[in-house]
Amino acid sequence: MEITNKLKELSTKINKLKDQIETEEATKTAFILPFISLLGYDIFNPTEVVPEFTADIGLKKGEKVDYAIIENTVPILIIECKHWKEDLNTHNSQLFRYFHSSKSKFALLTNGIEYKFFTDLDATNKMDEKPFLEFNITKLKDPIISEVLKFHKSKFDIDKIVDNASSLKYSKEIKKIFHQQLLEPENDFIKFFSTKVYSGRQTEKVLDQFKGLVAKSINQSISEKVNDILQNALHKEEEKQIEEHQELKEESKIITTEEEMEGYRIVVAILRKQITKERIAFRDTQSYFGILLDDNNRKPLCRLHLNGKNKYIGLFDQNKKETREIIESVDDIYNFDTTILETLEYYEELKTQTVN
Repeated sequence: MEITNKLKELSTKINKLKDQIETEEATKTAFILPFISLLGYDIFNPTEVVPEFTADIGLKKGEKVDYAIIENTVPILIIECKHWKEDLNTHNSQLFRYFHSSKSKFALLTNGIEYKFFTDLDATNKMDEKPFLEFNITKLKDPIISEVLKFHKSKFDIDKIVDNASSLKYSKEIKKIFHQQLLEPENDFIKFFSTKVYSGRQTEKVLDQFKGLVAKSINQSISEKVNDILQNALHKEEEKQIEEHQELKEESKIITTEEEMEGYRIVVAILRKQITKERIAFRDTQSYFGILLDDNNRKPLCRLHLNGKNKYIGLFDQNKKETREIIESVDDIYNFDTTILETLEYYEELKTQTVN
């Protein structure tokens, strides 16, 4: 939760500062290094975060990537940085060369605002052309934060990230294709639906007629689904408010009498032989005054029924079955001290058994 809050704080900071950041070096200092630090890596430790990491490519020596995060002397993530105004799409090829020579399993291309994470799903040791995770840090959403946290030093697991990367990458591509089909459906997409509802020949004219119909129907379906979700959420919120109102209404009818509090103090006096007062709680209801162990409804010690024509004390056996005994006054509670202590003993023994 702390990391999530810090990511959101960095997001807010970047929004405020970006127009004042004029160089690539300033971008690294203000935006990218704080991000690396949030992932749990010591940016001041050159054995953990190496600036200007050497990534020699064949006969071309002295090639350097901006940062490499190191684990056990091996790079696990190389990071190529650009000025925040630069378009990252023009720099993929440069990172592609670094990835192959560094032997790192992951590569990050960023301008401090846009982040693109790559790996080698398509061919081993060859960086994929498309990232498996990309996001704008100024528009963070909880699902993206969850993915970013997988790169935190305390959670970093190469195999788990790679396994998840495949799902992320292809899911993103599927959603992109689906979105494109909604805007401009292709014939194969149209045919998938038209052949199921129209038995005639699938001519160009028929497909052209179905083109708008398919797009319109799917968009309507999505809108209806979203509306159902919103209505369901509103309905649940209304139910919650009604329940809370009812609880408050019921609570307003409850009046704890001095006689009930006197009875509570007597039960406390009996139980103090075995436990501290802090473990003995009470809850008043419209029908009875309950005395509980550890403020737990599943551990009733006894109940006082004092508001009717006759007064009773409710006692509980090992099966939590209540037996009512008539009393003349709260002083008669002392007559049932043995039973009340036996009930306490049962709960304490059960607690010990559970721990063991």
